[in-house]
Amino acid sequence: MPRQYIKGEREESRAYSRAVITNGGTAIWLAGVGGGWDANGNSQAGDFEAQCLTTFDNLKDSVEAAGATMEDIVTMTVFITDMRYGDRFTEMRQDYFNRGFPGSALIGIESLARSEMMLEIQAIAVIGEK
Repeated sequence: MPRQYIKGEREESRAYSRAVITNGGTAIWLAGVGGGWDANGNSQAGDFEAQCLTTFDNLKDSVEAAGATMEDIVTMTVFITDMRYGDRFTEMRQDYFNRGFPGSALIGIESLARSEMMLEIQAIAVIGEK
């Protein structure tokens, strides 16, 4: 499905778009995902980069289970418990999108559903008609 990404230099450097335009298609509303523990159930408490990688892997699994890809994500809301990691998050996000970046909000919060979680991502994807 064709998309138009509205962005400038700042948005490109921060791995997001001000707006993403789609026409038609099916919307997929994804629940929030985090990465407080790895695939083997081991805690990743205190390890932001490991949690970020696991969170993106979990998001990828969710979007693919719904019949889409990461490239179909048009917006995401990122909740983070320590804003000192905001820049690192945007650097890491760049590795997951090749065509263009989704619209995004990065929101600092006190805590998430589980105490070891340092971030959570909720997203919306749009895929073309099948």
